[in-house]
Amino acid sequence: MSKYDDAINLMEERCGKDKEIVLALATISHTGHASGSPVPAVRMVCAYYDKGAFYVSTDATTNKVTQIEKNNEVSVGSLDWYSLQGYAENLGWVKDENNSQIRSKFSKVFDWFAEVGDENNRNSIVLRITPTKGTIIDNDRKYGESKYEVDFINRVAR
Repeated sequence: MSKYDDAINLMEERCGKDKEIVLALATISHTGHASGSPVPAVRMVCAYYDKGAFYVSTDATTNKVTQIEKNNEVSVGSLDWYSLQGYAENLGWVKDENNSQIRSKFSKVFDWFAEVGDENNRNSIVLRITPTKGTIIDNDRKYGESKYEVDFINRVAR
């Protein structure tokens, strides 16, 4: 197996298998620094991981979604020892036919979804976060390495 495959296996072990995970999601704030520089905005979100992407149930009117509409580059981090950069996209209303499998997974993974998912609200949307690069730390060296610098686009790790 390649180092990239090992990194993907670590992500699947930590995040996959229909687990609810908590991520720190960073976007670029609408209000910049006094110097005009962009300022990051970070918040905690619940997500599940499937086939290389994270899925989040949220409201389309939140700051995170309006920030992503202007700049879809995001970063995520977790206490599971990874920090990833990528892009986020609004997949639309959670009850849209195209989101039926994701909605079903939300109901299975998030025990709170039926109560607070607000599915009938057309602003209740699916946010997909797709990593493009990042760092995964493995202090146990399960596959022999302690650090993986991953390029998800070119499917390589060093």
